[in-house]
Amino acid sequence: MAIHKVVIAEQIADAGIASLEESYDVVVLVGEPRERIIEELATASALIVRSATAVDAEMIASAPNLAVVGRAGIGVDNIDLDAATRHGVMVVNAPDANTISAAEHTMALILAQARHVARADRSLREHRWDRKEFVGVELHGKTLGILGLGKIGTYVAQRAAAFGMRIIAFDPYISTDRARRLEVEMMPLDDVLSSADFITVHLPRTPQTENLINATSIAQMKDGVRIINVARGGIVSEIDLAEAIIAGKIAGAAVDVFDSEPKTDSPLFELPQVTVTPHLGASTREAQDKAGVSVAESVAQALDGEMVLSAVNVDLGAPASPELKPYIRLTEQLGKIFTALAKGLPDELTVTVRGELAEEPTKPVTLSALKGVLAAASEIPVSYVNAPHLAESHGMAVVAQSQLDVDDYQSVIRLTGEVGGRHRTIAGTYMERKGAALVGVDGYAIEVPLTDHMLLVRNDDTPGCIGRVGTYLGDKGYNISDMVVGRKPGGTGAMMGIALDAPMSDEDVAGILALTGIGATRYIDLT
Repeated sequence: MAIHKVVIAEQIADAGIASLEESYDVVVLVGEPRERIIEELATASALIVRSATAVDAEMIASAPNLAVVGRAGIGVDNIDLDAATRHGVMVVNAPDANTISAAEHTMALILAQARHVARADRSLREHRWDRKEFVGVELHGKTLGILGLGKIGTYVAQRAAAFGMRIIAFDPYISTDRARRLEVEMMPLDDVLSSADFITVHLPRTPQTENLINATSIAQMKDGVRIINVARGGIVSEIDLAEAIIAGKIAGAAVDVFDSEPKTDSPLFELPQVTVTPHLGASTREAQDKAGVSVAESVAQALDGEMVLSAVNVDLGAPASPELKPYIRLTEQLGKIFTALAKGLPDELTVTVRGELAEEPTKPVTLSALKGVLAAASEIPVSYVNAPHLAESHGMAVVAQSQLDVDDYQSVIRLTGEVGGRHRTIAGTYMERKGAALVGVDGYAIEVPLTDHMLLVRNDDTPGCIGRVGTYLGDKGYNISDMVVGRKPGGTGAMMGIALDAPMSDEDVAGILALTGIGATRYIDLT
């Protein structure tokens, strides 16, 4: 199997590069022109960038084997997500790498605003001692309004609470219970804007949040409010903010991000009440190292065919826990088994999650099922990114179901569908001790570990059948790593589930059908 090539276009942590070099052909092109990067991408499977490289439709189209683009940081504004999704390219980032650094920078800017740190520093360097001009305000007892109570917003809330601030927040996706545990009072946006002494932004830039802080929203705020933005440029209108400061409505602002970057000219730069920094939220040694290592890990997962739960352009519906990961792999394998047995695609595939797993989001499991089912039916590589589109193009609908009740196992995944007029059912589970296992096929109850090479044999429930199959495989040189026999409730037949150490030839598979008492057989390659 060919070794994947990973192109690194911008500097990331040495530890991240080293981890990739253990398994892949890594080409480091830091400082190289765009044309050189595109040239190497012609044979690359992965691309890693930071914020300076424009990964646009042209660059993505130049890389026919590209499976994943990694951004060593949080924002992906420099990556054309639509083009990546159309080409089935997963986009991953390092969503947690700079959370602490960004929260700490936010607190630094809040303090700089409250105590006029930058202005006083500049004044003293100009040989002036103007203590009276820089009388500040205490944070203690003031109300901090947080727009966006994700990880960074949460860290800011915890740190601001240590200063004795009252914390209020707006975030439509945060539950009241979670906010209560954080001792944060959730409010509608308008109430936060009208109540806060300091407002800090921690929202993503989306069509819904662009220019969220503008002349209209500023008019709702308290006189003398201070605004901090360490999130994304474009959420706060720089022109409206500057005019409100000039008019005296806003006492001051601290801005780390701008509507276009790099930026050296803004109306905010002319105002002494504004503290500005050149996008330093993630600029700590610790954050840079964590971002490089984190994105390298995510790229490796994507190249290994795994689902990256934090992938930017994979719709998972809701955040999924790490406990779901072994079931994601299991479900993909079940999908491959389904298609191999059915020899086609159903018009409707039902994915049922039963047991403890039913409390998790169903989207990751459903995507895995699609990826597995479509793998043998598509002329192009199937990924978690393009699987929904491919299913739609094949006219296949998907139904997700969750049921808390289950027999025998903690959790079971079941795929059902009708192909060629025949109803098919495949079920599997994951056990800590045994790993992934196939536990049901078309009503036959079997429990056989999933391996790369599987053999399913439907046979008469009569003496000698199992022995004949075992002898045949031994004579042909195939080693059986596991074998389980299950009966169909109320029926007269049985099924063998056999795990093999090596692949079988079509000729040898066909030879099993010639044995007495064998009704059907199917070899499944899960590699």
